[in-house]
Amino acid sequence: MSILSEIEVLTNIANLRYHTEYMKDWNQLKQELLKNPKFKKLYEESQPEFEIAKAIISARIENKITQKELAQKMNTTQSVISRVEQAKTSPSISFLKRLAAALNTTLQVQFK
Repeated sequence: MSILSEIEVLTNIANLRYHTEYMKDWNQLKQELLKNPKFKKLYEESQPEFEIAKAIISARIENKITQKELAQKMNTTQSVISRVEQAKTSPSISFLKRLAAALNTTLQVQFK
């Protein structure tokens, strides 16, 4: 798979994960895209990153703070928070611990 097509696939995955609950047409598109074995594999492999991103976004919104405010509490930059929230990077355990502390919560890991 070329770099460009991999980026396009990952962009489609991000769009599907973030917009499925809002747009019924995405469900149809998702089913069509998931027929492609390469797309399906990447979609399934990206699930943990998107779950982490959704959890961070939810916790940040619940705490009524911006990415910039969260970054300041964590001694990092807003762009780092943005990349994690977009699932463009996999945060380390150390990062997640700092995040939990900044949000006055605990970090829990779960296998299902």
